[in-house]
Amino acid sequence: MSNLSSLVGNPLSPEQAVQLDALISTLSSQQLAWLGGYLSALGLQGDGSPIKASAPAGSQELTILFGTQTGNSETVAEMLLAKANEAGIKATMKDIADIKPKQLKNFDHLAFIVSTHGEGDPPDSVIEAHEYISGKKAAKMEGVKYSVLALGDVSYDNYCQTGKDFDEAFARLGAASVVDRADCDVDFEDAAEEWADKVILEFKNLFESSGSVGTPVAFAASAPVKSQFNKKNPFPAEILEQVNLNDEGSLKETYHIELSLEGSGLQYEAGDALGILPTNPADLIEAIIEALPYDADTHVPVADDILELHQALKHHFEITILNKDLVKKYAALVENVDLSKLVEDNDKLTSYLDGRDVLDLIQDYPVGDLSAVDFTSLLRKLPPRLYSIASGPAANEDEVHITVGAVRYESHGRSRKGVCSGFLADDVEVGEQVPVYIHPNKNFGLPVDDDTPIIMIGPGTGIAPFRAFVQEREERDAEGKSWLFFGDQHFYSDFLYQTEWLTALKNGSLTKLDVAFSRDQEEKVYVQNRMQENAAELYKWINDEGAYLYVCGDASRMAEDVNQALIQIVASEGNMDEAAATDYVKQLQKDKRYQRDVY
Repeated sequence: MSNLSSLVGNPLSPEQAVQLDALISTLSSQQLAWLGGYLSALGLQGDGSPIKASAPAGSQELTILFGTQTGNSETVAEMLLAKANEAGIKATMKDIADIKPKQLKNFDHLAFIVSTHGEGDPPDSVIEAHEYISGKKAAKMEGVKYSVLALGDVSYDNYCQTGKDFDEAFARLGAASVVDRADCDVDFEDAAEEWADKVILEFKNLFESSGSVGTPVAFAASAPVKSQFNKKNPFPAEILEQVNLNDEGSLKETYHIELSLEGSGLQYEAGDALGILPTNPADLIEAIIEALPYDADTHVPVADDILELHQALKHHFEITILNKDLVKKYAALVENVDLSKLVEDNDKLTSYLDGRDVLDLIQDYPVGDLSAVDFTSLLRKLPPRLYSIASGPAANEDEVHITVGAVRYESHGRSRKGVCSGFLADDVEVGEQVPVYIHPNKNFGLPVDDDTPIIMIGPGTGIAPFRAFVQEREERDAEGKSWLFFGDQHFYSDFLYQTEWLTALKNGSLTKLDVAFSRDQEEKVYVQNRMQENAAELYKWINDEGAYLYVCGDASRMAEDVNQALIQIVASEGNMDEAAATDYVKQLQKDKRYQRDVY
């Protein structure tokens, strides 16, 4: 690490240099970027006097807003902030949840990065702002210059819808786009960086015309060394343990998998996710090649490489699901009247996609004269899958644990399985290696104060992060109370980590446990029913004791049912009407005391 006191021309006293060296050595790249922006924003000349601006204070600043569910938008925002600092642009980065929506009109220069959650929905932290810009009370934004980056998943109908909504609303309200909106699929890094470079160039040109671009900030000391392993360069983690948590008679297969991170330098926090790059099923690959008029060793381009078709299908292309974008592009290249009619009818196309994969497509509508290169160019890159980490880092040095539900189903006359859960359940064994990386989730983590009570609601594999929470708080000797709600189908076969929870109750690392096994009685019982049975105590923990509430699991039904139960509990126990209770719950989300990791 560099030593400030040894640098020629250093104006700091020895004591100041030592203190600053010590501080910088502890900072992350994000914190260094923020500090650079802050120092630049002070606007001081060498003699300590303020630089005279040619425009009103604050009018030539780039505001970077982000709205995220799992952290991807924040990652892009950090990258853009670093680029702004390097270019000498005064910039600040904010979570949109931390501003009042009506403040949007005050940001003269705005870069907005937002993800779409589920079927076109905004992330939890963006709901309030989304409702505002979509309503009649949204203030005019004349004079605002902006650009939007939208993150999404092309396999969903409403691809990047939240970003599209904000882009259209900003324009409708009178703001001027300086860089066209960019829509990014799950493999977003390259497209996001291209957009960021355009944004920096355009805003730098705007600011230079007013003389408000400063000198890039350079640091004598470097940030702590990060691991060389990431999404683009995953770490080959050895499988240490692989256990089916379900007992005989269960309709499910839920695997507890432990992987070694020894030698990787990878670090994580309770609440983060593990990214895994799976391999496609061998039988599906063979069937696709058999249905194609190309040999397995036909060479096709993959990114900057040339690979044999078999290897490309195995490791690089998504073949287990279909999306509308793929089928429409395929229809445009193959001459098939029936397929052309299908893609023109959105409802019929949606129905066709359900439960089908690339093999179905090429069997139903053969590729004809389409070349191997043109065919593979249509396929989406095989995206990694994210799993909530089920281990506390302090309790499991050089290890990471995940909880994986194997997805298996019959569809259109064939047996099928989830690409990653099937890979982990069927294709790898203890002692083999799996490519992994850490995906930070800054919107889902333990409260800083270990005395704060926490309430955890995680049916099925949603239990994973709460195993990490309890382990981590136990290692930290946390005094705060903890309450777990867990649900699944049957007590005897599906009570995941049962022994661990009973031990945690006995030693005090878990204060209270409520379980709901839906099929052990005639009337189904779910976690939201257990919440309502404990309404008075639950409300007391939240309202009187400041508890944080966490939900992990299925977004389509469970998360919404739990949210509605929470509103009803707040209404009844807090003597509020539904509107007031809804506002109360929204404020919990805004205060980050109600966090969700749903999928």
